[in-house]
Amino acid sequence: MKTNIHPQYREVAFTDMSIGKTFIIRSTADARETIEIDGVTYPQVKLDTSSESHPFYTGAQTRIVEAGRVEKFRQKFAAKNAALNASAEQPKLRSNLAAESCDKVATAALFFICS
Repeated sequence: MKTNIHPQYREVAFTDMSIGKTFIIRSTADARETIEIDGVTYPQVKLDTSSESHPFYTGAQTRIVEAGRVEKFRQKFAAKNAALNASAEQPKLRSNLAAESCDKVATAALFFICS
């Protein structure tokens, strides 16, 4: 193994600044500050969040209310749905009128043939 090319692997104190908890693990992380814990001086790395304070790991994660999103979507596209439904009904009306016209013609033809 080559010398002086590998980072120093040592015990480092990581401090979660959101809750103030410090834990010590081995790491190669660079540290600018030091902290003394139980008479031993460790390099200190400050973190915004860790597994002790992150909502995913603590179980405090909140679910986004999806029902509100669905209702908002339905309201947003209600006008489009109404227009689509109205256009879908028009061909039905036309086909009903066509069917009635055919019935009248068939009735007239049948009357003519039978007479």
